Amino acid sequence: MLLAGALLSLGVAPVAASAAPKAPPKPTAVQIAGKDIKNPIVITAADQGALFQTLLSEVGWLATASPQTTAPQVKKLGPKYTITVLVKNSPQQVYDVYPLASGGPRAHRPARQPTGKKVDGWFYGRLTMTQSLRVSGVPGLKAKPDVVTGGIGGGVVEGLEVDEAEAAPTVPEVLAEMQRLFLLNGAVLVVIAFGLAGIAYLIRRKV
Repeated sequence: MLLAGALLSLGVAPVAASAAPKAPPKPTAVQIAGKDIKNPIVITAADQGALFQTLLSEVGWLATASPQTTAPQVKKLGPKYTITVLVKNSPQQVYDVYPLASGGPRAHRPARQPTGKKVDGWFYGRLTMTQSLRVSGVPGLKAKPDVVTGGIGGGVVEGLEVDEAEAAPTVPEVLAEMQRLFLLNGAVLVVIAFGLAGIAYLIRRKV
């Protein structure tokens, strides 16, 4: 206050403190479009939080990443799907992904983006890309339950809200399987015991 008063008395207006930069708006939905998708698939943070975060992690890191590879040959890319990151229905980021590309998933960041121009670049996609898209409803993608950890972006595809995922065996099923195993082993032991008894009987007769 004293400094401001002194500056005013000298006819110098004090410089106002610069306002803190605003944080970028948080994405609220992810949209998936493709040739074999009749209507674009929209996954919202409000309705499918876990799946939304998984999809966002597949492409969110591409916004600031430096290109990692050159453009592959078109015949080696496979089907293309366009993922659009939305903030209240407004496109913020757009990426083309190729989950079935030869040598592993690929992602492309077009130079023309909704929020401004960026460097055109190609990237190695995460190994979980195929599974994430399949769980989201993209047709024609085979399940890969052995894929858990991601590639460049890290992360997992566990715990997604899916009904079609292969269910793990229940406790009663495991116990029933163990019981069948014990009964089978017991039957084998009985056969062996009878066989040994028969051999012993034959040996005694010859002696």
